[in-house]
Amino acid sequence: MAKKEPTELTVEEKLKALYQLQTTLSSIDEKRALRGELPLEVQDLEDEIEGLGFRIEKIRNEMNDFTAAVSQKKAEIAEAQASVERYNQQLNEVKNNREYDTLSKEIEFQSLEIELCNKKIKEALIRIDECKHDLQNNEAILKERKADLTLKKSELDEIMLETKEEEERLKEEAHHLEAQIEPRLLSSFKRIRKNARNGLGIVYVQRDACGGCFNKIPPQRQLDVKMHKKVIVCEYCGRIIVDPELAGVKLEKPAVEEKPKRKRAIKKTKDEAE
Repeated sequence: MAKKEPTELTVEEKLKALYQLQTTLSSIDEKRALRGELPLEVQDLEDEIEGLGFRIEKIRNEMNDFTAAVSQKKAEIAEAQASVERYNQQLNEVKNNREYDTLSKEIEFQSLEIELCNKKIKEALIRIDECKHDLQNNEAILKERKADLTLKKSELDEIMLETKEEEERLKEEAHHLEAQIEPRLLSSFKRIRKNARNGLGIVYVQRDACGGCFNKIPPQRQLDVKMHKKVIVCEYCGRIIVDPELAGVKLEKPAVEEKPKRKRAIKKTKDEAE
């Protein structure tokens, strides 16, 4: 028997395939729900570890910059001290006050440079100590986060191993069902399902109400649903509605309360009355 194209299917067949697809996708959602928040927690930890790595690298670069600055200032101090010694020697050979004042000012300037360099070195050493402290803290946090990530990944891998085979089977089944549904209807169903809070894009009638939002469905609309002649959507939530029979669901009929039998009044005869 030749396989029908999606456009050749009757509305009833389309709705049946669509409900089967919903059931399969809901099963996939349940499998994914078993993972809970683990995938997000793993992703957050990976992002945090990456951020800590950048922070640690930045701190190390700052330490290297401050260390280089200390070395540079020490070299400048050595140079300034050599200049002071040279100027002091020249003071002994001055011939006039003008030369003496010039050399004195140079010595004073170089002495101030030495003081400034020592101040910069002190500030840089303080910053290096602060960087070392920050580096130790961040490395400790990084080690802790890596341990957490290893544990979370282990838990996630264990769950994935348990559900992967079944999930792959369900995905294949969903793909097969999607091929049976015409693209326009499938696209509408996916859009409805995406916007639905519980992931249900098609539901069956329950107690004269929509199985998705539980708003009452008018009797005439329920009759249209049972006819399977066209695709009916809930006027409140927009979900596609099918009747329970097509969905393969047997609903329990509400128990009908038996009315108490009325006792027939027995007319009393004249003799009995007396």
